[in-house]
Amino acid sequence: MATPDSTPQPRICLIEDDEIIGESLSDRFRLEGFDVDWCRTGAEARDALATRRHAVVVSDIRLPDCNGGDLFIELLAEAPALPPFLFMTAFGAIERAVALIKAGAADYITKPFDPDALVAKVCALAERYGVARTASGRDERLGVSPAMGRIAENMPRLARHTESLLITGESGVGKEHVARLFHYHAAGGEAPFVAVNCAAIPESLIESELFGYEKGAFTGAAKARRGYFEQAQGGTLFLDEIGDMPLSMQAKLLRVLQEHRLQRLGGETTIAVDFRLVCATHCDLKAMVEEGRFREDLYYRINVIHLRIPPLRERKEDIVWFMQHFVEAFNRAHPEEARRIDPRTQEALARYPWSGNVRELKHAVERACILSPGPVLGADAFFGEDQDVGAEAPTSRPLADYLMDCERDYLRMVLEQHGGHMTHSAEALGITRKTLWEKMRRLGLQARDDA
Repeated sequence: MATPDSTPQPRICLIEDDEIIGESLSDRFRLEGFDVDWCRTGAEARDALATRRHAVVVSDIRLPDCNGGDLFIELLAEAPALPPFLFMTAFGAIERAVALIKAGAADYITKPFDPDALVAKVCALAERYGVARTASGRDERLGVSPAMGRIAENMPRLARHTESLLITGESGVGKEHVARLFHYHAAGGEAPFVAVNCAAIPESLIESELFGYEKGAFTGAAKARRGYFEQAQGGTLFLDEIGDMPLSMQAKLLRVLQEHRLQRLGGETTIAVDFRLVCATHCDLKAMVEEGRFREDLYYRINVIHLRIPPLRERKEDIVWFMQHFVEAFNRAHPEEARRIDPRTQEALARYPWSGNVRELKHAVERACILSPGPVLGADAFFGEDQDVGAEAPTSRPLADYLMDCERDYLRMVLEQHGGHMTHSAEALGITRKTLWEKMRRLGLQARDDA
């Protein structure tokens, strides 16, 4: 969806005193098309919020000069029309985060968290509260493969003729991106797009999150709050991981879809709602119906149009396209540190199966761009000795092994072409003789004159 260049980018207020986390998140939000005010203290945050308009506030709870939750309560009392607050909290402080949600905060995320999960929450909040990112942070294309081309080609017609869409596919294939494209064609940029991850909401909170509640509905409900159903009014409600929704909640969702009306928790009046529904899952819902874990009537209600997003390994043309897309995004955010991927490395990465799909590829490219000391991303930029950084992805070692084999074969070929001559081989590779020697030692290679 194109946005005029003159439109200012929405701004995030990040309240985080940890330098490493703060810098990392600031860079990531800028990559997504946001401006960022990074505040290290509560006092800095007060000044920033008083002088500039923010789409979302992302705050740690523990700050050097105050408690982030207390700061929120104070600001809420002074100015009820605050931007949505999202809290980052340690596992042991979840009860405090839930209390803040009941007091009016928008969302929370538990540390340690996947940066993608935080970005998704922030983008959803920005969309929900009527703020759209600029085109610099988004690309409405789904890829260049025939499979994704067909989906994109059919999207305008689907958006005109259906109110319900079911998207299935492995984790990381881009189901939310497809949902947003459907929303854009159906409602344009003005209507709300409300994204809800059903798997991320505790069962005890999901009803109040979806239906909303009236003031005094339960202990801590200091003011009335609209639920996700109401927030999506006139737009699109995206229920990600619908297969993880509790059976009891499935029945209540079905009733809202049938009647187009709801009652908030603690409320006495019914409220009319009208929204498009997009559901997504990596599960086999048909099998879950047969096992009694998903309601059959709800399954047929949401399965009007079914789109299956193929895994990245089945559309290799998109791998190169996404690699270039992610590198270009990094270069826009950091023009002084522009990167490009070596063609041979690009070929090797295109052959890799990418079990984590687009999400894994995005992480790999961003990590390489950040950690690489030079402008050209070779095979060694995608792995290294510091591979235990988080050790988060079980696929990181297989990827490292695969790329190491590619690099070893490539160096062996260059050495053979130059008769094992170290200096000539290094010149051909565009690296120093010392760097070549270090690579050969790491990869177990010997020059012919050293054998």
